[in-house]
Amino acid sequence: MDLISVLPRVVARRPPVLLVALPGATRERLAVEAELTRRGWPSAAGPAAAAGLVVAGRPGGVPPRWLGDLWNGVPRPKAYAGVAHADEAPHALDLLGRLLAAGREGDAPRAVSTNAPRGARGHGQQDRGGGRGPHHHPEARGREARDGRDNRDDRDDRDDQDDQNNRDIPDNRDGRDGRGGREGRDGRGEEQGHGGHRGGVAGGLPMAGRADDRDGLRLDRLHLPLGPALADWPAGLVLDVALQGDVLQSAEEHPLKAAPTGRYPFWSEPWLRAAGGEAVTRGTAERRRCASHLDSVGRFLAVSGWPRPAAEARRLRDLLLHGAAAGGLAPEVLRLTRRVARSRTLRRLTRGLGELPAGRAGELGVTGPALAADGDAHARLCVWLKEIERSVHGMDDPRAVAEGDGPRGRLDAHRPPSRVLLDALLPLLPGAEFACARLILASFDPDPDEFVGTRHG
Repeated sequence: MDLISVLPRVVARRPPVLLVALPGATRERLAVEAELTRRGWPSAAGPAAAAGLVVAGRPGGVPPRWLGDLWNGVPRPKAYAGVAHADEAPHALDLLGRLLAAGREGDAPRAVSTNAPRGARGHGQQDRGGGRGPHHHPEARGREARDGRDNRDDRDDRDDQDDQNNRDIPDNRDGRDGRGGREGRDGRGEEQGHGGHRGGVAGGLPMAGRADDRDGLRLDRLHLPLGPALADWPAGLVLDVALQGDVLQSAEEHPLKAAPTGRYPFWSEPWLRAAGGEAVTRGTAERRRCASHLDSVGRFLAVSGWPRPAAEARRLRDLLLHGAAAGGLAPEVLRLTRRVARSRTLRRLTRGLGELPAGRAGELGVTGPALAADGDAHARLCVWLKEIERSVHGMDDPRAVAEGDGPRGRLDAHRPPSRVLLDALLPLLPGAEFACARLILASFDPDPDEFVGTRHG
């Protein structure tokens, strides 16, 4: 039997899919995720683990260079499919399976554009352990999530050995055996166009320069863009960061051009429609709020390395968005929120990360859950959980929606809440280890749909 000819048909039965959502394509991204779950197809965290690349949304004109680079990182046999509208998701995945079975690749992106940082691949390298995030499952790894920093020498020895063997660099904040440090380095490495980068380029990979670190030592500093297509990362967001070891020294937003969708941002749509004079019930708005927070909780838990509750949050989110009765889902939703809220290990993993007191948040213009949290990443998670519990009991309210905040805060066409959140969180990233920085970002979960040219009423 010819293994090469059989392999495409085997892969086509249950292909691992790398889903990339473009800004403004939240509806399409959710449709593809729900269809992948229905079929039981695994999601790939990076191109090296994928057999299919699915792009949700329209690139708009010439596909960006980073999309072509991402495609080049997917090993053969591979296939590509695009989902321009949410109802195309089943057809697109059917097409992906047929292409893989036939050994064809589809209409893959290959064009070059200047809309993204040069050489941006937009992906993170998958953890060798098989889909775990920056930290391992918190309940299973409780013994490793200890406070204190008395294991730094051992950690440094392990990091040196990891570099030698070209493996992922563990996070090990407070002695934890986390993953994710290599995502920013290997997954984003090509020629950079950033000012201040003095390390040069070798073989298309950026070389590290030297700079003082927080302890006054002269260490390598590497400038890299993170995003726009990391797993469990806001769609289309790119941060230009400087790394010394696995510690972020700086982080700035890199603006990307995005094709205007002409639609309301998906998660804040009910409130924006009501503000525009349309009849929207409170139940509809609370259903959307509940689903939005479940989406954020799912992302936060996935980044924390707790995949099963993350998958459960996303399953419940999909059921809510497809109109499942609130009464039938309420017990399952409450079971999830209470399980997450009770996790002492998750609290230890995330406490003290991204502290934002309410006073400072108010000065920055932050509203919504991030203001109410008045604290760190875990406090923001707990506010989401409480709002989920309140919303799930208000989804049958037939009254007209009143003035109020959307899922991320006060809706303002001139300065949307996600713009405020992003501006507030960026100063919290320098000094954080890479995995911790990802958790801080996930705890704010800004929605790029709100500031990439989508409609605001």
